[in-house]
Amino acid sequence: MSRRALRGFTLVELLVALAVFAAVAAIAYGALDRIAQVRGTLAAEQDRFTDVVRGVSDLARDLRQAIARPVRGTYGELRPALVGTPEHVELTRLGFANPLAETRSNLERVVWALDGETLQQGRYAVLDRAPSTVPATRDRFDRVRSLRLRYLGGDGAWREAWPPDGADPATLPRAVELRLTLTDLGELRRILALPSTLPPLAPDATGGPAPEQP
Repeated sequence: MSRRALRGFTLVELLVALAVFAAVAAIAYGALDRIAQVRGTLAAEQDRFTDVVRGVSDLARDLRQAIARPVRGTYGELRPALVGTPEHVELTRLGFANPLAETRSNLERVVWALDGETLQQGRYAVLDRAPSTVPATRDRFDRVRSLRLRYLGGDGAWREAWPPDGADPATLPRAVELRLTLTDLGELRRILALPSTLPPLAPDATGGPAPEQP
């Protein structure tokens, strides 16, 4: 075998190869690191968007399930079925799940309010409260710049608070306007129609009296 066939790489050639490999590895690592950062950012934004959508959907669900059932407050005072201000709403709603068939109502008293920059949801364990009754609250999402609620009455006028002076405590607004401004997602606006009480029965087609309510 000739000396030429046994010749290997020189030290200079090895150094050049290592330098090229190191440069390629650095470029590849930088690209992979950037991809990982983008994926992490997208995942965080997706989680944030999911939290906001879920929270707003739960608020809309509670409003749509509102029922005309006033409750007794902490000191025995009568509280309307729905009490609202621009940054707070408290109401009685249907749909309180009872999978264990417990001896309790299927109605629930809930409250939504803005605490600093966090939207909170509270649930009361009972409808008519005792002095020690407090809601169990949880944070739904943060970075809320402002919360604005308005209430549409039966006269077609929007109000900043509910119920109007002198109104029946069981009266519900026809709709609630929600304006939510987030620091990162901008403004969300929804108008939510609420269930209304059954209208009085009209006379039948023969002109006779309306049938009695069951």
